[in-house]
Amino acid sequence: MPAYLGTVLAGHAWLPADPGRAAVALLVLGPLVWGAVLAQNDLNDLPSDRENPRKANAPLVTGALPAARLRVWYRGMALAAAGVALLVGPLFMLGVGGVLLLGWAYSVPPLRLKTRPGWDVAVNALVVGLVSPAAGWSITRAPWDFPWWFGLIGVLFAAALYLPTTVTDLTADSRVGDTTFAVRFGARFAYRLGILLWTAALVCPMLCAADGELLPRSTLIPQLMTAPFLIAGYAVLTREPTIPKLAVVSMLFGIPTVGFMLSHVG
Repeated sequence: MPAYLGTVLAGHAWLPADPGRAAVALLVLGPLVWGAVLAQNDLNDLPSDRENPRKANAPLVTGALPAARLRVWYRGMALAAAGVALLVGPLFMLGVGGVLLLGWAYSVPPLRLKTRPGWDVAVNALVVGLVSPAAGWSITRAPWDFPWWFGLIGVLFAAALYLPTTVTDLTADSRVGDTTFAVRFGARFAYRLGILLWTAALVCPMLCAADGELLPRSTLIPQLMTAPFLIAGYAVLTREPTIPKLAVVSMLFGIPTVGFMLSHVG
């Protein structure tokens, strides 16, 4: 979705000028890159997942999926992501390689940024909120022309969406010594910071709309009307976060997302 948003922002249309090339790029940025990153993450999270009741039925934990097979899948998806990315362009392939490298740094010792408070949030926020939409933008336009304000909003939203996930696994991570953001700073601070980031992510596009050049002024009133409900919904759903609650938060994120796309296509 962030990459698709980047294509909408670049072309001001629901479909990019070269839909075939865009489809290849989205195949890379979706199942191939995330398949590789998440496979690697699961392999390195296995000790904590065994202590996590939420992961009790995960195929890797139960043994239904052998770790050796998942390693083969990881290598296959990573190589496929890099190879298919070359069809889009060498610069695009370089960006994909960078994301795969960040995925490695996030999950694999000795760096394992997932267990370095602050870095865990930053890596996810940058990849999802900045790199992905910039990659979508670069399908049809030069990546260095990507608008900084959109990247800022994306990073704020992504960080706000990621922080509660560190709380859902707080107990299991503590047991195995994985010092995530919530383990280091506590669930209460993670909750408050999440609300602050979510609010900032909603305020930034309002400022852009008030300016009138970055976003249409006509979007300001709808934003002012929906923002209080979005903030309240986030605050309620992330107080004691669970996976179903965070799924609803993701649906709330869809409201400003659709509004943004409608303001750029039309």
